[in-house]
Amino acid sequence: MPPTAPRPGAHLDGDQLRVSVPATPTAEAVELCLLGDGAERRVELRHAGDGWWRGEVDGVTSGTPYGLRVHGPWDPARGVRTNPAKLLVDPWARRVEGKVTSLEVPRPFAGTDPFGARRDDRDSAGVVPHGVVAAPLDDAAAPRPRVPWADTVVYETHVRDLTMRHPDVPAELRGTYTGVAHPAVVDHLVALGVTTVELLPVFAHADEPSLFARGRANHWGYSTLAYLAPDPRYASAPGREAEEFRAMVATLHAAGLEVVLDVVFNHTCEGGADGPSLSWRGLDAAGWYALDAHGHDVDLTGCGNTLDPSSPLVRALVLDSLRYWVTTMGVDGFRFDLASTLGRPHGGAFDAAAPLLTEIVGDPVLADVKLIAEPWDATGEGYRVGGFGPGWAEWNGRFRDDVRDFWRGHGPLSAIVTRVAGSSDLYWPARTPAASVNFVTAHDGFTLADLVAYERKHNEANGEQGRDGTDDNRSANHGVEGPTSDPAILGLRARQARNLLTTLLLSAGTPMLLGGDELGHTQHGNNNVYSLDDETSWRSWSSPDLVDFVSRALALRRATPALRRTEFFYGRADTDPDGVAPDVAWLHPDGRELAEPDFHHHGSTLVVRVDGDRALLLVLHAGRGPVDVLLPDAFGDTAWVPELDPGTPDGAPPSSEPLPAGSTLAVPAHTALVLRATPRG
Repeated sequence: MPPTAPRPGAHLDGDQLRVSVPATPTAEAVELCLLGDGAERRVELRHAGDGWWRGEVDGVTSGTPYGLRVHGPWDPARGVRTNPAKLLVDPWARRVEGKVTSLEVPRPFAGTDPFGARRDDRDSAGVVPHGVVAAPLDDAAAPRPRVPWADTVVYETHVRDLTMRHPDVPAELRGTYTGVAHPAVVDHLVALGVTTVELLPVFAHADEPSLFARGRANHWGYSTLAYLAPDPRYASAPGREAEEFRAMVATLHAAGLEVVLDVVFNHTCEGGADGPSLSWRGLDAAGWYALDAHGHDVDLTGCGNTLDPSSPLVRALVLDSLRYWVTTMGVDGFRFDLASTLGRPHGGAFDAAAPLLTEIVGDPVLADVKLIAEPWDATGEGYRVGGFGPGWAEWNGRFRDDVRDFWRGHGPLSAIVTRVAGSSDLYWPARTPAASVNFVTAHDGFTLADLVAYERKHNEANGEQGRDGTDDNRSANHGVEGPTSDPAILGLRARQARNLLTTLLLSAGTPMLLGGDELGHTQHGNNNVYSLDDETSWRSWSSPDLVDFVSRALALRRATPALRRTEFFYGRADTDPDGVAPDVAWLHPDGRELAEPDFHHHGSTLVVRVDGDRALLLVLHAGRGPVDVLLPDAFGDTAWVPELDPGTPDGAPPSSEPLPAGSTLAVPAHTALVLRATPRG
């Protein structure tokens, strides 16, 4: 058998450091730079002849800072940006430290033209981050919860935002991995009824040049510096980020909670061609990035550059990173930011069978973890909701848009019917309803409290003159823009928030709750808080307005197998032992089943009967006035018991008295109700 290629990156074997890194084919020399005490020891690596440079150094210990330097020609029009004056981070580094403290010095080019003839010869060591030699870690040993897709409820949150204002988390642990694992936080998540914690990026990151130039920082972290290194800013003890992350995962697993990571393999922190050389650009810009014929970055991401998913280097790094976070760090899956770019080799047309997408799904290590695509990028070609293949779940942006539209009085009935039913228009027949990750709010956009209180974004605090953030909010302020003391408006907003949650949590598919929505968190109308590390982003725990409501709704979901579907509705009697009732019936308020023309007209009321051991009736009424709903009696139901009522803060119905089938129920304006059929005689 041929010898196994050395592992990429820098790895300790006893006190020997073994290094293997790739560099541009035109590289003339690559140096490993061991840093410390103001000195730099350079060790020249040998060229292995396959594009990789390798070497061994004795007497190295864990915690030793290191970087790389590449010597060679300067030809930016061909994507060759070699500059030995720039210290580079190993793409496979498992620990990093330091920050970018200068925007000019790390740039590889002289002057203002990134395609100019001269390099900048200022040494960037000391003003850029560097790798740190990490001790080897054993694989994660704790068993995984392995929550079935049909039972999954995702809770999206930011490590720092979740605990920065939590009164029961000690001050020194707030905003850290250890803070997320605090018993008060874990108990909250378990009581809420979610199953899967999705964390915004936790890979080590560096602020984009555009943010750095304005004196701001990327709070969310969608600006990756090292794909195998946990972000050190979330460690309560400097240098122990990997250990603390692993302990957090183990604690959440012990409580039955999965951990999914939001990962950013579509671009890096280096920005466009006028940005710094921190790692990939200085090693081999043309080997990592999608470039045009003139050496310019192809920007599908809106972030200045795009990693080329057809590149062997990119594919190797992505798979190595994913495997590492699963096997060593213990996570249960990934949400891929701007995932459409991973299916666009060389920046071209999207292909669901593109090599990188296929390799991720087919990898044996990743075979039993959750894979969630954000199925769009910053271009029209990249909007691919429903376009990914088997093995992928997707953020369903059409669910968000159609549900928001319904509750503000827009759109045909067919739109809300299709979303409540699991979006078969997007995922049938190759996938199940669970492939639709349903959401009405996410980190990117309004919070739930703001969705019912603002009709336009208020992003002045971001310092971008309102140019950032979407203008397509599909929101309603219900009479006043922003804060008000009017009790009628406040009451309607609260009811609408509960209506939106009811629709989200009881629709077929995989519900995703934005962390903080259950706490009534507001961002004061800001729909893009990516650069605000303050109380705008930090979740408030002082007013847990919707905790009991969410908990009640999710308990109802768990108690109703027909809501946790493993196949789409077919409108046939396959769940009824008596063969009387179809699996779902779409009804008019007067009790008749909707006919084909009804679905294509605007309607403010939808009645859904979902069959099961005890049928469930979901009434969605977005109208501004009350409506009478005939409780169905055509399927053998005898009576209906109220189960969830958004007219009360916790969703508990004012009365649990059974209502006879065939009777009329007066439904107030702007109301979602849930009733349960009594057992048949």
